[in-house]
Amino acid sequence: MGRIVVSQFITLDGVFEDPGGSEQFERGGWAFEFERGADGDQFKLDEVMASDALLLGRVTYEGFAAAWPSREGDFADKFNGMPKYVVSATLGDPEWNNSTVIGEDIAARVAGLKSAHDGDVLVNGSAQLVRLLLDAGLVDELRLMVFPVLLGAGRRLFEDGARSSLRLVGSQAVGPDGVVVLTYRPAEN
Repeated sequence: MGRIVVSQFITLDGVFEDPGGSEQFERGGWAFEFERGADGDQFKLDEVMASDALLLGRVTYEGFAAAWPSREGDFADKFNGMPKYVVSATLGDPEWNNSTVIGEDIAARVAGLKSAHDGDVLVNGSAQLVRLLLDAGLVDELRLMVFPVLLGAGRRLFEDGARSSLRLVGSQAVGPDGVVVLTYRPAEN
């Protein structure tokens, strides 16, 4: 039985928008201002290697599909080869290999992904999808790589939605600049 694992880069004030600086957000690129070190890089590599599939919203999917097919290395090879599920009401025929569109009955289809995969189904970005998954009780684990910056503006990951109680199951400082990985699970699990 697979697990739905949400993994996010996030600021101290909850902004997840444009960590890499490619989305034209005036305050974007904030994740590259900090060194996450070998431990942070290894955490991200291990996370991807333990995953069986990606589950993404359309905007994140389109950004990843534009960037990853041309990259090489273990991380890129895994990303490009694994099954990808994109939640969208508008995307018809995704071009990135091994991609499937989920357009209806999203909660039921995502619940089915847990049965279809033995490893983790990894969710990156995709705030609207993350909120839907949290509200439906489908998130098994939430991993936040927290960067020590307050942006003061930008899209926040956890804006509107139902209350979700979580319990901390792991924390790790990575790199020399104060980046911290926090791992949570739903309080009832």
